[in-house]
Parts: sequence; C-alpha cells; structure tokens
Amino acid sequence: MSFKFGFACAAALGVMGAFGPAANAADEALRADIAKDYDARLKDLFIHFHQNPELSFRETKTAARLAKELRALGVQVTEGVGRTGVVGVLRNGEGPTVLIRADMDGLPVEEKSGLPYASKVRQVDLSGQERPVMHACGHDVHVTALIGTAKQLVARKDRWKGTVVFVGQPAEETISGARAMLEDGLYTRFPRPDYALAFHVSADVPAGKIGLVPGLTSSSSDSVDIIVHGVGAHGASPHTGKDPIVIGAQIVMALQTLVSREIAPLDPGVVTVGAFHAGHKHNIISDRAELQLTVRSNDEAVRAKLLNGIKRIAENAGRMAGLPEDKLPEVRVGFESTPTTVNDAALTDRVRAVLAGQFGKDVFFTQARQGMGAEDFAYFIQTDPKVPGAYFAVGGTSQAVLDAAAAGGPPVPSHHSPLFKIEPEPAVKAGVEAMTVAALDLLNGAKPKGETGNVAVSGQ
Repeated sequence: MSFKFGFACAAALGVMGAFGPAANAADEALRADIAKDYDARLKDLFIHFHQNPELSFRETKTAARLAKELRALGVQVTEGVGRTGVVGVLRNGEGPTVLIRADMDGLPVEEKSGLPYASKVRQVDLSGQERPVMHACGHDVHVTALIGTAKQLVARKDRWKGTVVFVGQPAEETISGARAMLEDGLYTRFPRPDYALAFHVSADVPAGKIGLVPGLTSSSSDSVDIIVHGVGAHGASPHTGKDPIVIGAQIVMALQTLVSREIAPLDPGVVTVGAFHAGHKHNIISDRAELQLTVRSNDEAVRAKLLNGIKRIAENAGRMAGLPEDKLPEVRVGFESTPTTVNDAALTDRVRAVLAGQFGKDVFFTQARQGMGAEDFAYFIQTDPKVPGAYFAVGGTSQAVLDAAAAGGPPVPSHHSPLFKIEPEPAVKAGVEAMTVAALDLLNGAKPKGETGNVAVSGQ
C-alpha cells in the first residue's frame, strides 16, 4: 500500500443491512486462543518476517515459510503461483468458498525505526540493483495474521462448512502480484471464491480499532514511463540537435494542466512525475530522457482521460520540437496498474455486523481519506463476474502515541517511511480475530445465488 491508510465514512454509518445488527456475544474463547497463539508462536513469526523482508517478486523465503506454516496446519499448499505466490486450500465439506489474502513484499527502504528487531537486509531487485529492504508498510503483520487465522479456522472446523483459500500474494508494492496470480490460474486451478477478504494494518488508526466502509477504499493507480527521444549535440551548439531535456521539461509542465484544466473540479485525480533522468555531462546534449509518473483516480472514466491526455501531451510536445513521427516520445502504461478497490455494500454490512458483535460497535474508526493510495486486491474482486469483496483497516498505533502527535509531539511515521513501525501485538491479534469471525460467518451461510459452484483443484 502506497499511502497513509484512510477511510471516508459518515459518522452516522452504523451496523446495519440485510443481516441486521449483530446480536451475538463476543467469542471470548476465540480471543483467548488467539492470545495464547500470539505468545506461543505469532510473536516470533512476526519478528522473523520483520527481520527478513523481501522485495516484490523476490519473496522466496517469505513464501517458503508461509507454505511451511500452512502445511503444518493440514492445509493443501501450492507454491510458485504468480511467480512467488502461495495458495493454501482448506476444504471442509460443501459450502461457500472464502478467499483470505495477505500481501508479502517489503520495500526498498533502509530501516531507521530503532526497533531491536529492525531489518538489516539487503537484496538485489528485479533491475539487478542491490537495495536495503524493510517492511515499511506492515505486510509482516498481514502474513503473520494469515497464519494465525488459518490456525483458528482449522481448530474450528466443527463450526463451518465450505472451502477457505489462503493467498500469500507477492508484489503488492508494485501493484502487479494479484494480476500475476490470476493470470497463473488462481481462479481456474483453485476454487473460485464466493467472497474475498483482506485487511491492511494502519499506522494512523488506533490499535484495536477497525476501519470498514462500503464503496471506494483505494484509488486506481497506473505507473507510466515516457521515453523522450532527441538528437545529441554539443552543449555549445544546441541548434544542431534536439534537446530531450527541454522537451521533457515541457511535458512535465503541460501535464500539470490535466487535473487542473481537463478534469472536473470535484473529480479527484493525481498526475505526479516522480523521476526525470537524462544526460551525463554539463556540455553534452543527450539523445534521450526518461520520465516516470504515477497516475491516480477514483473513477475509470477519469482514469482513461488522464492516461489519454498524457499520451497526447507527450507526443505533441515532440511535434512542437520538430521531431519526426518515428522519434516522438513513447508512452508506456499497463505494467504496474490496478483499478479502484470497491467494497461490496451487502458484504460490508454483513462483516460490519459480525465485527460489531465480536468487538462492540465502538470498534469502528472514522477518518477522512488522506491520499489516493492504491491496492491491487482490486484484481481479486473486479473479475467477470465480480467477486464480492471486503477490505478493511486494522489499527496499529496506540491511542497515546496518536494523541501525543496530535498535541504537537513527534509525528507518527507514515507508511513507507524508514521510521515506520507498528505495535505488533494488538495489530496481529485484532487482524486474526476480525478475519476469523468474518470468515466463520460467511462459511455458515448458503452459497450466493447465481453461482455455479467452485472449480476443481488441479495440478497440486
């Protein structure tokens, strides 16, 4: 996840929907079992994952440990799905299929959190460059909680019927792992889910609180590369060449008009140029410049307009500079992209009711969105036909720390910061508890109408 996690939610949004208010008392036995499991195993697992982060599509050791833990619980496991992804299938008779996803990758960030278990790992990334690696977004919490949830569901097989698909997803940070798993047969080689669940730990949500709302939870995201071709020349004779840096600079400035002048003022959109690389020496005009962009929106029509506008601006900047048609700037898109993540309204109401019954209605945390972060969990639910999905936040910072920051004290480090840290005990426990009760409820219902059944597993 590439932003400070937030949910927009009306303060009056209550626990409601077709399933009505949750009336069941909290499952204290479950809570006690999770606490025991945390002390006995999950605490050490979290520290292991935190100290051994791996970059996107390089999560071989993380995947191997996840697979080992799931197999030890009796889950049927397949590794290498979507390159480094893990799929665990737990069958328990006829009933709905619930997918539970956890992302596994870390970030190329040098950890400066000061934690006694801080990462010191370095790893070669996909481009061949050695990078420092850190779990600066909480995916260590997610993998640990997935293992904890699997244990609780295995221990309670007398309370549910159906199939659970545990997904250890690679490369969320490059928004490419979910699509890779689907392209590798996640929904054809394995049971196709009737529901999909995921959570993200959040540093700006109080520990023990949960954020869950219907509708939009994450923006779309597209990485865009623009390659600007030029004609090299001596810096003292610019008239003999075509300067790609000047053309690139014109593209950067013109891109600022896309959101401000072509998108309706009430439609959010972001076009950020995050990198501009060109040239090697003071007095040489290069023959190439490269721009790297991130593009965000909350609407597919706006998304298309922004992407089309980038291509139009880039190519016409080349034409203005007098470049021939075969040397116009090239625009690459689609290699790191995800649509918006939208929670299914009925499923969200149902899960909220269950969580309110387990934690109490005051568990829900309301805050304004603070960015346009993206999440490729969208691919698991934006299928044809769509899979109802619920994606929620779990708090990871104590209320005292948040209050101190609000009073002018040290700010809470954001996701992707080298200072980022999560309080693992309340975050892992809450994640396991929330996911377990949600899954138990869904696995106690009939299959949704219109479904034709699950696809048989093959190749395992």
